[in-house]
Amino acid sequence: MNDFDIDALVPHSGKMSLLNKVLDCDEESLCAQVVVRQDGLFDRGQEVPAWLGIEYMAQTIAAFTGVEDHRAGRPVRSGFLLGTRRYESDRPYFRVGEVLTIKVTKLMQDQALAVFECTLSGDGVQASAKLNVYQPPATTQEQV
Repeated sequence: MNDFDIDALVPHSGKMSLLNKVLDCDEESLCAQVVVRQDGLFDRGQEVPAWLGIEYMAQTIAAFTGVEDHRAGRPVRSGFLLGTRRYESDRPYFRVGEVLTIKVTKLMQDQALAVFECTLSGDGVQASAKLNVYQPPATTQEQV
């Protein structure tokens, strides 16, 4: 599964595209990797705030739905992060250059709403949350 190009799965570009690669994917979950970078958007010297983990998780969910769209022969659609429950990180920052693994598992999904259990781990770091997301149904133009 790691042969998918992140740019083809996640509708973010430039400095807002934060994931590096897909490590593994199945019908209910996806695991991705990010190397924390210093690029001026979020860095504070040699670190980024741990709350950025929420965005890493949200982009991993976007990669999961991008894989679903790809498998169904649909164009990759945009989605929206509605909120999070209990984001917890065991430290207030991630170090630039640190390699993080993000895993998202779909807990519930209806037509357009879904809840994912998310974990983030690295060397000496753990974070977790449940994210609520919304993906509008495909329009007629997207279905063509």
